Amino acid sequence: MRQRKQDYFYRRAKEEQIRSRAAYKLFEAVERFGLIGEGDVVVDLGAAPGGWMQAALMVVGERGFVLGVDVRAVEPFEAENVRSIIADVTDSDFVDVVRGFLPGGVADVVVSDVSPNVSGIWEVDQARQVDLARRSLFVACSVLRKGGNFFCKVFQGDMLDHFVFEVRREFRVVRFLKPKASRKKSSELFLLGLDKV
Repeated sequence: MRQRKQDYFYRRAKEEQIRSRAAYKLFEAVERFGLIGEGDVVVDLGAAPGGWMQAALMVVGERGFVLGVDVRAVEPFEAENVRSIIADVTDSDFVDVVRGFLPGGVADVVVSDVSPNVSGIWEVDQARQVDLARRSLFVACSVLRKGGNFFCKVFQGDMLDHFVFEVRREFRVVRFLKPKASRKKSSELFLLGLDKV
């Protein structure tokens, strides 16, 4: 608890009434790479507790729309252009469910902070993370318009290279980001796929 209170991004989130310090990871991707723009339709996979949804809402403004999806409920927002649903990214009908909530059935951006329950066994955890990242990529490729963007949490390790290869087939620009808000001890990275082919 003391470590969290000393954490700059934790304190900043409290001061700025942001639901999660993770929001600053998304803000950095927006600032550096133009991940999300005003008026965009954004799908947030693994949305609870809503920090990325809140950040995306601030960027898209009143003309945009944000859909958050998680296996856990997200506390509702007051804005009218945001919606959260309870669903599992691994379900066979997941893409159809998500499409049903999107204006026109398509999105401009898909972001994924989906993470497995960590076992502490590195090989197992990385395999689970890559599986979820691959599923997030499938969702992105299914709902994104041409030219859309993708932002996904990954763990460093041997299985990452093949996943990056898969992302490169779908997006014209692929970049890694280790946001300042990521904890130094964390092996998490974020992979950006920009400009879907």
